[in-house]
Amino acid sequence: MSNYTNFPSAIGSPITEEDIANYLVNTPDFFERHAELLAGVQLASPHSQRAVSLQERQATLLREKIRMLEQRIMDMIRNVNENMVLSDKLLQWAHTLFLNADPQNLPQLIANELANQFSVPQVGIKVWGVAPQHQGCTFAWGVSDDAKLFATSLTEPFCGVNTGLEAINWLPDPQAAVSLAILPLRGLPEAGTAHGGLAPAFGLLVLASPDAQRFNSTMGTEFLARIAELASAALSRLR
Repeated sequence: MSNYTNFPSAIGSPITEEDIANYLVNTPDFFERHAELLAGVQLASPHSQRAVSLQERQATLLREKIRMLEQRIMDMIRNVNENMVLSDKLLQWAHTLFLNADPQNLPQLIANELANQFSVPQVGIKVWGVAPQHQGCTFAWGVSDDAKLFATSLTEPFCGVNTGLEAINWLPDPQAAVSLAILPLRGLPEAGTAHGGLAPAFGLLVLASPDAQRFNSTMGTEFLARIAELASAALSRLR
């Protein structure tokens, strides 16, 4: 009888659902002593209008949780596979760059291989501050001081919609560029630069797509940053 003293007096204070819940939590042997109650409990099914037993309702909840976990596992496996494919393509792209013997071919090779390996519709590239023997090449002229300052101001790749930046004019078809990824190309920090500082940019790599979501402002830029680092290392031969 002592267990029932946990309930407030029905006369002085009506019993609430919280009182019942607290009683059951604090009386774990209640359903052991009244096992027939569990078998008789009927709950509304979440998938139909019929009533189901407590055990069936629990089994349904467990099946739903299992399906959710299975979906999460499948998403993780898919992401791993996609990352492996991207990594393989990145290695193949880098392999092609570093086997190239003629530095003057590098900018166009970088653009062509990015388009082919990663299915990028349009790629443009410009490099400045090159050695005298490369200054007459197409990739080394046609860049304003404002564009150079903009490149240096980028601390990471920029992704977003086409807002009419100068760099889109380096693309084969600027009018078809809806979303852009703009990658600054730079070398190692110069002597005297503060720890963690960035060297001035010596080029820009522009990726463009007619799909507005291909390079959107919410996407991660870590993979693009690796592309920029590899391209910068390869293009250092022009300087």
